[in-house]
Amino acid sequence: MPNPTEQRRELAVFLRSRRERITPGQVGLPPTGRRRTPGLRREELALLAGISATWYTYLEQGRPIRASEQVLDALADALRLDRHERAHLRRLAGHAPPAEEESPAPLPAEVAAVPRLIDPHPAYLIDGVYDVLSHNRAAELVFPHLTGAAGRPANFVRWVFLEPAAREVVVDWEPEARGLLARLRTLAGRRPADPRFARLVDELHEGSPQARAWWPQYEVQPRHGGRKRLRLPGRGAVEYAYTAFHLAEQPDHTLVVYVQSGSPELPPTAAPHG
Repeated sequence: MPNPTEQRRELAVFLRSRRERITPGQVGLPPTGRRRTPGLRREELALLAGISATWYTYLEQGRPIRASEQVLDALADALRLDRHERAHLRRLAGHAPPAEEESPAPLPAEVAAVPRLIDPHPAYLIDGVYDVLSHNRAAELVFPHLTGAAGRPANFVRWVFLEPAAREVVVDWEPEARGLLARLRTLAGRRPADPRFARLVDELHEGSPQARAWWPQYEVQPRHGGRKRLRLPGRGAVEYAYTAFHLAEQPDHTLVVYVQSGSPELPPTAAPHG
């Protein structure tokens, strides 16, 4: 079960990170003197949301109080949250059914074989914490050293942040890495009782200054498809369209397939799945 104290702490950090990114001018407040911290003051946000400043302060302090859905909606409006951030806020505040704790099960052989059936298109199967459960030869060629060290599963987030080759392969490394970290943050919020997230985040903090700098910014983002530029040996930058398919029996298991833009298998008018 989720740890209530940890969940309140996560809620406090999320609220503070969103408050600090809003300037007084964005919400029509007059500029005042020098501010010790960026963004709105607690009192200003409480005023915009129509709630008590003391009560809001308790939320940011992680005290054991429960916000109603109406209060959460008012805070979301004042903080200008998008729909994914709103959903994340509700989960942290206990207004969404918590996901069951992850219980990794052996991957059926027929499911593990699926990426190999998709050659020559790079494909891999990941779980909810981005461990790579299965992949094909094309993925190995496009993402070198993806398999990771012996004794632990490959992990796509670990590869992006800690594998030196990733910065050569992923052309737009910074925006891609930031988006990936935001998706990891979203998934971690859904499974606060799963210790694998904490282990992975600790490893990223230890090995990546970018992860250490970006994690406190508390960006959240859902999993989605899109387009990505990858640098291939002897070919330079190549644009891929990638699509994510979720397994019916294990919704957290995702098959990711890459198809080169302009490939005969990809119609010119095809739009990425969001």
